[in-house]
Amino acid sequence: MDFSEGEVILIDKPLDWTSFDVVNKIKFALKRTVGPVKIGHAGTLDPKATGLLILCTGKKTKDIQQIQDADKTYTGAFFLGGTTECFDSEKEVNETFDISGITEEAIYDCAKSFVGEQEQFPPIHSAVKIDGKRAYDLARAGKEVAVKSKVITIKKIDIVKIELPLIYFNVECTKGTYIRSLANDFGKRLNNGAYLHSLRRTQIGKYDVKDAFTVEQFLEKI
Repeated sequence: MDFSEGEVILIDKPLDWTSFDVVNKIKFALKRTVGPVKIGHAGTLDPKATGLLILCTGKKTKDIQQIQDADKTYTGAFFLGGTTECFDSEKEVNETFDISGITEEAIYDCAKSFVGEQEQFPPIHSAVKIDGKRAYDLARAGKEVAVKSKVITIKKIDIVKIELPLIYFNVECTKGTYIRSLANDFGKRLNNGAYLHSLRRTQIGKYDVKDAFTVEQFLEKI
């Protein structure tokens, strides 16, 4: 592998690591073995998500935008009956709801209603920039955060299994889609509450997590 000339590296991001944790770990390992190498990632994964994280080195960093623009596929679970400030399990539940009256039919119908083009509001705890500052930095500082909606497309959403309060799903969507926001909106459409319990990114365009290294495997390889 010629990292200076350019490589596309597929990594299976571990739970509770940030995307920058992975980049920095591999950047310093490459620096020790082959010397300084330009490196970046093609699309952030939240700390509570696992799965496909694509790193590009050298001249391949020019391909980052093209990779980011590709459709993404995820699998995971919504937790029905509660909400959190960040829309996932990184923060504690701040409100609970009664789910005893929600039927499986209502859950399947709700999923179908999300297929297609729509406006979605990113979570306030996200990397979206507002007046040059990250939304999560403003939120952590206790400032009011007004995020703008984005047009996204849910191409496919399948309910794989229902074991309330957990709803397991597969989603195929366009770039810029926040599955955390999808979870929150899912709860609202059921006149209830929901947050993202778990998430794994399985595909970005033609790239599949089945072909990815763990961080440890890649460090051993180089």
